[in-house]
Amino acid sequence: MSGRLFYNRSSGVKPLSRRSFLLQAGLVTGAIFFNGCIRKIGGGKPAYAHIKGKLSGPNAKAGHALRDKLPMPIPSSQQSVKTLIIGSGISGLSAARWLQKQGETDFKLLELEDHTGGNAFFGTNSVSSYPLGAHYIPIVNNYDKPLVDFLQENGVITHFDEKGQPYYNEFYLCFDPEERLLINGHWQEGIVPDFGVTDNDRKQVIRFFNLITQLKNARGNDSKYVFDIPLDNSSADDTYRKLDRISFHDYLQQNGFNSPYLLWYLNYCCKDDYGTPALNVSAWAGLHYFSARKGTAANADPNAVITWPEGNGWLMKRLRETVKDHVQTSHLAYDIQLDKNGKVAVKVLDLKQNTSAIFHADKVIMASPQFVNQKLLKNIARPGFDASMLHYSPWLIANLTVNEIPTAAKGMVLCWDNVAYNTASVGYVNANQQDTKLVEAKKVITYYLPLCDKEPRLARLAAYTRTYEQWLDIVISEMEQMHPGITEHIEQADMWLWGHGMIAPSVNYIWGSNRQQAKQAINNQIFFAHTDLSGISIFEEAFHQGIRAAQQVIEHNNGAA
Repeated sequence: MSGRLFYNRSSGVKPLSRRSFLLQAGLVTGAIFFNGCIRKIGGGKPAYAHIKGKLSGPNAKAGHALRDKLPMPIPSSQQSVKTLIIGSGISGLSAARWLQKQGETDFKLLELEDHTGGNAFFGTNSVSSYPLGAHYIPIVNNYDKPLVDFLQENGVITHFDEKGQPYYNEFYLCFDPEERLLINGHWQEGIVPDFGVTDNDRKQVIRFFNLITQLKNARGNDSKYVFDIPLDNSSADDTYRKLDRISFHDYLQQNGFNSPYLLWYLNYCCKDDYGTPALNVSAWAGLHYFSARKGTAANADPNAVITWPEGNGWLMKRLRETVKDHVQTSHLAYDIQLDKNGKVAVKVLDLKQNTSAIFHADKVIMASPQFVNQKLLKNIARPGFDASMLHYSPWLIANLTVNEIPTAAKGMVLCWDNVAYNTASVGYVNANQQDTKLVEAKKVITYYLPLCDKEPRLARLAAYTRTYEQWLDIVISEMEQMHPGITEHIEQADMWLWGHGMIAPSVNYIWGSNRQQAKQAINNQIFFAHTDLSGISIFEEAFHQGIRAAQQVIEHNNGAA
């Protein structure tokens, strides 16, 4: 699988150099094919001289310093802290918030980037804010008290009716029209294929959603919901958990779901939430996507979503605001040791000052992904856990500032979510959907492209070889399919490349032993919080992973007292 396909340590085969590997894979030249997932680049499109923008991404220099074990400055200072949190994505911020809510104030949160947020980071230009990653959350399960409380604290839930049903802030509920699909030359309402679809295909779609209705309410032999959020609250009944041991693709085949329209839609959903198609997703994870959300509201339907121009960056800012005095950005943790004095010694590089310090912490919460943790914990054993077995999906996000969106196809007008059938991307969202202006001269639309038709390492290496202009050609070629003539209306195109965008819930990961071992604390001093400990990269999981780690720290602090 990832990495081991090209270098088998047990066989002693010499690994290829990066350039040799790319040349042999045919990925250095402009003729890059991804089996329909990405079109051929360099296709003689019009010049893009009028388009401004750049290609950005997470701090590659800091990441490479960690990966390549580059020399670091000798630590010149030391400081002590009760709890040190590494990583300021949603899980790290959530952990920090929870510590503070429980009266813990002696903590610091370190972030290697010059900003907080992780996958919830966002950008802003003169027209609008816009997401660079996650862009919405559905209405949440009503019994999820910690998350409901957080949303109420921040005005997302405004009040409750006499039956206890929440009212969601009307300005945050996605405005109509919500979603459309370009299929058979027509923009239809909704993303489930319908326009031009045969009766037999429709019957399969209905049968699938009837199954989902059953699973949404199903409980295992322990009386727990079969599918729940956070997913660790789901039933342990092996009748259902065994679905994690086969792929979603195989499950669908075994159950007679073969409609190309339905299969396209289910692949789209897997790509949208997991960054990879149904073939690479466990059946349990594929069904969880549809069956775990059970939230209801007094003023919205059960499928309603909550969104903002900056996407989940809005929620991230609310989390950050509560703990901002504890956050230190541009600080790279690069080595962690258990020292002789019963502390955790963390070496940290100040990226702006180029100086190192040692933090001596009673407890450390690692809210960083496991491929980072294995570098930091290189001298500390984690029995039974193999980080190389985790697969992270790479993504390209393009925010296009446009002065007009031409359309040749008839049907639904511009929606919040706009998808084309059988294309490489998962479509684009209108970042300005929630604007209350009567007239909008310009818009920012956010295009999402999972790089998913090759194994992640290959897709990642290919992605890093592409120039801004090559990415433009890929993105604009597809946008032209959706909106012929849009190129001349694009004024700015800001690209963001996530090399490790999100964890993929591969077969036997969610309920396999590797994930369970990944969550185990080290010596009751080092704890873990990240969505790769769930296997599903959604806001709710990150929020709860942070709380889980913070609670572990508090329990051990109280036990020690």
